[in-house]
Amino acid sequence: MTRPGGNWQNWARSASVRPQRTEFPRSAEAVQRAVVAAKHRGMAIKAVGSGHSFTGIAVAPGVLLDLIDLTGLVSVDEARSRVTLKAGTKLHQIPALLSPYGLAMQNLGDIDRQSISGAISTGTHGTGSRFGGISTQIVGATIVTADGEFRTIDEDHSPELLPAIALGLGALGILVDVTVQCVPAFLLHAVERREPIDEVIATLHERTAGVDHFEFYWFPGTTYALTKEDTRLPESEKRHPLPAVSKWLDETLLANGVFRVTCALGRVVPAVVPHVSRIATQLTGSREYTDHSARVLTQSRTVRFREMEYAIPANNVAAAFDELRAVIKRKRWNISFPVEVRFAAADDLMLSTAHGRETAYIAVHRYWREDPSEYFRAVEEIMTQYGGRPHWGKMHTLGADELRERYPRFDDFVALRNEMDPERLFRNAYLDRVLGA
Repeated sequence: MTRPGGNWQNWARSASVRPQRTEFPRSAEAVQRAVVAAKHRGMAIKAVGSGHSFTGIAVAPGVLLDLIDLTGLVSVDEARSRVTLKAGTKLHQIPALLSPYGLAMQNLGDIDRQSISGAISTGTHGTGSRFGGISTQIVGATIVTADGEFRTIDEDHSPELLPAIALGLGALGILVDVTVQCVPAFLLHAVERREPIDEVIATLHERTAGVDHFEFYWFPGTTYALTKEDTRLPESEKRHPLPAVSKWLDETLLANGVFRVTCALGRVVPAVVPHVSRIATQLTGSREYTDHSARVLTQSRTVRFREMEYAIPANNVAAAFDELRAVIKRKRWNISFPVEVRFAAADDLMLSTAHGRETAYIAVHRYWREDPSEYFRAVEEIMTQYGGRPHWGKMHTLGADELRERYPRFDDFVALRNEMDPERLFRNAYLDRVLGA
């Protein structure tokens, strides 16, 4: 289906565009027709999933392909625990699609509103020092190339391209389906605690090595962190999910409803923010529960925000975090959103933020109605000093020259882009900045 371009904006309201043309393909063939038509008209074309990136990576001034109707299972290889999904399938839809086959995704991020193609194209990840990002679970894909042809990339077809296609920034073609290497369905035993932040920082190595998934949140202006440790269990173990009322109180009323009011109030009266943060941290009790993996790894976040996240070598996380705390204190900033710290294993994807090194992620946020510029600039300065690589889908200011120094295979990816899209059919301003025009 095609219609004249209307205004499009991302979830964070940090990027917007009025495309010349918007299309809603329902099949791979419809995507192919759109690409051929765009090339014939000399118009750039970009696909968008859920618009949950904070950068302009999906901004499409020419033709915008909205993949909202390109969802669902294509096929299941039960013998190898692999599923092929249409590119627009949302992460939150996948557990129900996998359940009849006793399968699950190996790891997920804490937000599941993204499409599978958008998540892998931007390098979305979860936490767990022995697990890679979502892109590392991709073992195959079908794209529509700049020539308007279908091209399959997997272990039998151009396998050397998979490290680029599995995290391709939308620069090499339009994904129409992806094949995910799944694992047997499993449970997670979650333990959440309020702990002194200094103690958490001092024991990070032991904590990340001691459980399958570890992360923590720290509200600026407080001396405590909220930690979460998840241990993987067979699906045959007994579930002990959170009681429905308790879950609603913690995650709907407090974490979203009350927090939304707090953010709005803090924008008008910034001085109240640290006081409210301390109260909120004190009111947060310990929780322990066991549930299906997707229900433990993901959470609902309805308060709109803007985010910057940097990947740094895991050995640098304590020093970088201490500098971040120091600058917030020195500047006397009142920050209502927590700082989030997560971990990932090294991988070999060309543009992965965890390429070639054990990685820690430090993410900072601001309420969407507040100007994040000064805070984010200070954070970026710290993270780049510690070898930081910015998340491709989150706000940053780096360009191609700076990024080339941070990715050993950056030029390999650019060369592949030159080969696959020499006329830059899939370009936009963001890709021009981060990959070079």
